[in-house]
Amino acid sequence: MSRKRVVILISGRGSNMGALIDAAKSPDYPAEIAGVISNRADAKGLAVAAAKGVATAVIESKGQSREAHAAELDKAIAAMGADIVCLAGYMRLLDHDFVKRFEGRLINIHPSLLPLFKGTHPHRQALDAGVKVHGCTVHFVTPDVDSGPIIAQSAVPVRLSDDEDSLGVRVLSAEHRLYPDALTLLASGKVRMEGGKAVFADFIEREYNGAVVTAPSPRPEIADLESLARRTP
Repeated sequence: MSRKRVVILISGRGSNMGALIDAAKSPDYPAEIAGVISNRADAKGLAVAAAKGVATAVIESKGQSREAHAAELDKAIAAMGADIVCLAGYMRLLDHDFVKRFEGRLINIHPSLLPLFKGTHPHRQALDAGVKVHGCTVHFVTPDVDSGPIIAQSAVPVRLSDDEDSLGVRVLSAEHRLYPDALTLLASGKVRMEGGKAVFADFIEREYNGAVVTAPSPRPEIADLESLARRTP
């Protein structure tokens, strides 16, 4: 199996980066992590990546124009031989041309059930809105922030006792499971961006009690969708 080479962009602790690196250690995972790039030299995730044996680089964004930063990123990503770029807490808006060059190969994880609660402080937004279900989304990146085609989502309950921190912990746990699964779909060719939409291959959908359950058809362990629907929180 030819594994896709992935570069991860971070700005901080890189917890989702760590989840991707750990998932890629499996020999049957369809992607390998070719490198990690941060726009901050003090990002804690750099040490985590290095300890896990992944090459790292720093391209400081402070004081750079968006275009100049994108040009340096381009060079570093090319040097690492990336097929796919994953944003994992990358806190710098990317140049429009950069995003277009990587269209369909650039993905991000956002801590809300998009299109709800885009931008910053999504957990605060969710609590202020009084929603009873929150979660996270992996999506293709487009020039409009947090607006690209959705690849996968995971939902968590919102409890009456929740504050931003407790809700954030629950969502982050879901992110660590969701991002490796979503990257699997892209790296294995089971999802692609086409006509501004996420197009899936080898998937089946059925409806149970008003909820649509989607599953990859080749996996016998989840072929029983009715059973899966009963297990869905």
